[in-house]
Amino acid sequence: MSKLPKTKSISKKAPSSQRSPSMHGAKVPKNYNAFLEDLKTRIRSTQLKAAVAVNSELINLYWKIGKDIAERQNKDGWGTKIIEKLAKDLQNAFLGIEGFSRTNIFRMRAFYLAYEKVPQAVGQLDDLPIFRIPWGHNALILERVKGQEERLWYAQQTIQNGWSRSSLEDWIKADLYKKQGKAVTNFTEKLPHPQSRLAQETLKDPYNFDFLSLTDGYKELELEQGLIEHIQKLLIELGQGFAFLGRQYPITVEGDVHYIDLLFYHVKLHCYVVVELKAASFDPRDAGQMNFYLSAVDAMLKSPQDNPSIGLLLCKGKKGLKVEYALQDIRKPIGVASYEVTIVEKLPKEFKGSLPTVQEIEQELENL
Repeated sequence: MSKLPKTKSISKKAPSSQRSPSMHGAKVPKNYNAFLEDLKTRIRSTQLKAAVAVNSELINLYWKIGKDIAERQNKDGWGTKIIEKLAKDLQNAFLGIEGFSRTNIFRMRAFYLAYEKVPQAVGQLDDLPIFRIPWGHNALILERVKGQEERLWYAQQTIQNGWSRSSLEDWIKADLYKKQGKAVTNFTEKLPHPQSRLAQETLKDPYNFDFLSLTDGYKELELEQGLIEHIQKLLIELGQGFAFLGRQYPITVEGDVHYIDLLFYHVKLHCYVVVELKAASFDPRDAGQMNFYLSAVDAMLKSPQDNPSIGLLLCKGKKGLKVEYALQDIRKPIGVASYEVTIVEKLPKEFKGSLPTVQEIEQELENL
């Protein structure tokens, strides 16, 4: 039998990332990888800008179609039947392209009429936030929100906060426009601008905790327990930027331990936020207690890079003038807001006296 020819040993190829930088024998330039990464970043950026530009072009098209239809109705007396025929003819002309349904054509007309008298709309369409959000968001705002100013506000908030359509719908349902920035505070006097304005806009009044079912005459511990058990819903209601740090957070001052109900850090305001829960209406003494907690947090937790800590007193109710007098000479920035919960005659199950475990809280946070 003839011997088989000797085979060369074949070594397993190293992954491309581990191979020496060469291409068919030629060395890859020293700064090639950095150049490639820069190009990839620029291409992705351009793709994103292109997507935004395409959306802007689409919204401009819908605006102009709505404008033309409205003008035809006024000048030539076009009725509903003509608009319906127009929708069918456009659908037949652009088969497979969504957006020209009867409902959407009428929505384009409503879109134009809703904003035609906005001052910026004349020659400066792109300056309006409605031209920088998806059409689905615009349709939702048109259907659910009344009033030009309020509609533009929700469009601007969508851009600033990156709201999805479902998030936008939730905030409209919660009537955020009428609540945001409505807490009574002393931020203007105690915080520098623009921190004071941003802090004021962060708080609202009232907060809606209707995911809690409590009996009339509930205690603060029950309120706190319920909020922690629904930490994900609490964070959504507080708004974007709140990071939960702890419940009954201990602060030791001269050997005495004091416990903060809820402690947060706000990533946009770059400051600690101390939240105290009250099962009764606002009492001026609450402001003094909060002032103490804020002084302690600023002394023990705040870093030089952080902005001054702010306090939020969440009370069952409040009277505006009483709050204003109480905060007038307080040194620290404090806001006071009310909250709403669902009151039932009897809870469906007995209130748990034990605190939630760390694992339970972590599980809630993982679901965010």
